[in-house]
Amino acid sequence: MSSATSGARARARVEVTAAIKDEARRQLAADGAAKLSLRAVARELGMVSSALYRYFPSRDDLLTALIIDAYDSLGAAVEEAHAEVAAAGSVRRWTVACEAVRSWALDHPHEYALIYGSPVPGYSAPVTTIQAAARVGLLLVGIVRDAHRGRGVAVRPLPDALRAEAERLGADLAPDLPPAVNMALVAAWAQLFGLVGFEVFGQFNRVVEDRSAFFSYATTQLAHSVGLLDQE
Repeated sequence: MSSATSGARARARVEVTAAIKDEARRQLAADGAAKLSLRAVARELGMVSSALYRYFPSRDDLLTALIIDAYDSLGAAVEEAHAEVAAAGSVRRWTVACEAVRSWALDHPHEYALIYGSPVPGYSAPVTTIQAAARVGLLLVGIVRDAHRGRGVAVRPLPDALRAEAERLGADLAPDLPPAVNMALVAAWAQLFGLVGFEVFGQFNRVVEDRSAFFSYATTQLAHSVGLLDQE
């Protein structure tokens, strides 16, 4: 096989793979992840099911590809926004990163639902999703780590009942940070995505009107909860 033929086939495979994913995302938006069907995707693309299986052997394989794409798209958006303020103070870096999460989620509500909404029945995410899923969290940890190495960070002392859990978390998350900081980071991470999820899924309707101002206030409070100081 000539290199030209091999290159053409590789390009065709990339194009077909992209088309499959695009149609799958359309179906996610219309019917949700639980109803995603390889047969339906193949039918809409004018393909026989056996041809689509050469690209994605199962529905779970297609879901995994969509999940990794969504996490990577979110991670890239947050990293790009943060890069523009990387020289700013830690609270500013934190809130800009959080704002980027919110902006991406509002622009991609169905993909956000795929990665942070209800679990898909019968699907269990493989370890291959972990690296992409960790991008936002690692960036937030990096902001706190930089502050800790500089002026330091201060959070409330841990109750004795949580100390063992905090040390376990810290060993996996950021062993160079104090246990109380790691525990605060996990709490802030959960609250961040809770705030975004409430807005994306309509839970703030008739509750919060100025959601941009509220989100800015809330994420600044989260920055303080992990020990970041406004003057840094």
